[in-house]
Amino acid sequence: MKRWYGKLLGFIAGWLLMRHPAGGLIGLLIGHAFDADWLFPRRASPYRVLGIGEDASEAEIDQAYRRLMAQHHPDRLSGAAPEVRAQAEKKAQEINSAYDRIRSLRGRG
Repeated sequence: MKRWYGKLLGFIAGWLLMRHPAGGLIGLLIGHAFDADWLFPRRASPYRVLGIGEDASEAEIDQAYRRLMAQHHPDRLSGAAPEVRAQAEKKAQEINSAYDRIRSLRGRG
């Protein structure tokens, strides 16, 4: 469900602080940016990072983790450009983090 309260609170706060309808419009725009996660983006779901559903079994989780790590492990790109290797390291770190979060959420870690 999309958030909506940022727009409402932004509109009210902007109107009251500036004491003018234009303040309400500015507050509404700031509230929309908050609701759309432009200001503070949320972390991606660990299940989405691994490309599985929340109802996935332990075997499916392990299989998705191994498949993604085989694709994005930095050691596979030892002769690649530094930029490509840095992207692979970042993606591998994201995959490891997601796998660890799932394991801790399921109480298996």
